[in-house]
Amino acid sequence: MAERSEPSPVTNRQTPPPPPALPRGLTDAVPAVSVGTGIFFAAFVVLLVLRGTESTWTWTCLVGGLLGFTGLAVIAWQRAAARRGSRTAQTGV
Repeated sequence: MAERSEPSPVTNRQTPPPPPALPRGLTDAVPAVSVGTGIFFAAFVVLLVLRGTESTWTWTCLVGGLLGFTGLAVIAWQRAAARRGSRTAQTGV
């Protein structure tokens, strides 16, 4: 005799709605990258005055500031690609 299967208790469940989008102020990376870049360049100037060019930290701060500019360039590049409608562009940046 075949066993009788009982109906699953979760047969009529709807999928929940997607969460709302975050505000632009919380998803925009430009302010954070700009502040970080400025802090790196300010630290570079302070270390250059106090310790000169012999300190590893001086050059680390300079490279951190230059990488911050690189990050801002990548953000601008992605935004331009998204405005153009490029298929490979990230959305929401």
